[in-house]
Amino acid sequence: QSTTATRILLTFLSLFIFTQVFGLSSVAQVVLGKGNSGHYLSINMAFGIGVTLGIYAAGGVSGAHLNAAITITECVLGKISWTTLIAYITGQFLGSFMAAATVFALYYDAIYDYTNGSLTVSGPTATAMIFSTYPAPNVSLQGAFFTEFTATVMLILGVLVIHDEKNNAAIKGAQPMLSGMLVLGIGLGMGLNTGYAINPSRDLPPRIFTAIAGWGTAVFTDDHSWWWVPVAAPILGCLFGVLIYKLCIDFHNHPVHETEHEKEQGGMETS
Repeated sequence: QSTTATRILLTFLSLFIFTQVFGLSSVAQVVLGKGNSGHYLSINMAFGIGVTLGIYAAGGVSGAHLNAAITITECVLGKISWTTLIAYITGQFLGSFMAAATVFALYYDAIYDYTNGSLTVSGPTATAMIFSTYPAPNVSLQGAFFTEFTATVMLILGVLVIHDEKNNAAIKGAQPMLSGMLVLGIGLGMGLNTGYAINPSRDLPPRIFTAIAGWGTAVFTDDHSWWWVPVAAPILGCLFGVLIYKLCIDFHNHPVHETEHEKEQGGMETS
């Protein structure tokens, strides 16, 4: 059994070292390089690689809790305790916040050169989107909410399919890679409207960092106070996705040992 401190540390390291640093730095490179040092595809790939490595790093001890929406859903389902929930989310938020600070330090000179020292959320030299998601100009708040909700439904359905031992789960060594490919696929197909946060821990801590680091309260007030959507929509999407999975797949499956027992019984009857 891992201790609370171990859970916090592993979750912190997984989100900080891998998932967020890979992802946020790829966005910074694309934005600050003005399209000459990467494109939208490279951002999707970097987040997918980051998720893969993060799960490989922490999967054995903590189950790789890198997404607050999934962690909260597991707590609601009774799979983890409230104490464990707090430990995981603490690690997630600290790791994500420090990752944003690290990417800011890494690209400090480039950010100030690109913006002429003016850190803004919108406009031709906006840079807040390096760290957190913002909706596209042509998307309504309702449309943005539905996008995040739907993308997270697809995320949790994919995670359950990959990990469900009662169904046709992937072998353990391949699960992190497939989870990374799942995130890549969501980005490739559902990233246009909102930038696919699909994770409160990916979006909120860097937003808090940008508010402190010079972008100000505009990171919370712009786009009709958009900030709460990538927090609430993924949580609701996760819960709804689990409901769909249980209704359509889980309730119709039998545990492996039961299935084998039924086969044995059938074999005996045939004999």
